[in-house]
Amino acid sequence: MNKYEVLYIIDAALDDAAKDALVARFSKLVTDNAGEVESVDKWGVRKFAYEMNFKNEGYYVLMNFSANPDLPAEMERQMRISDDVIRYLVVRK
Repeated sequence: MNKYEVLYIIDAALDDAAKDALVARFSKLVTDNAGEVESVDKWGVRKFAYEMNFKNEGYYVLMNFSANPDLPAEMERQMRISDDVIRYLVVRK
């Protein structure tokens, strides 16, 4: 299993319950695919340097996890189809 880090930005206009549900959804995706979530660090709402998708701020989440090499592609697919995720980046450590 490899170690990965994913940083994703959620739409800041969502309420707290919806943000927590998205964070839980991506953590559950890791654990359902025989991975292990090491840490989830919620950075909170931050202002963008430039406008993205007509928005000026977003809710940042950093997650460290261990998983098989095929999981990051599935995670990126799930984030790409979610309308509430503005940006994401998955990096292998």
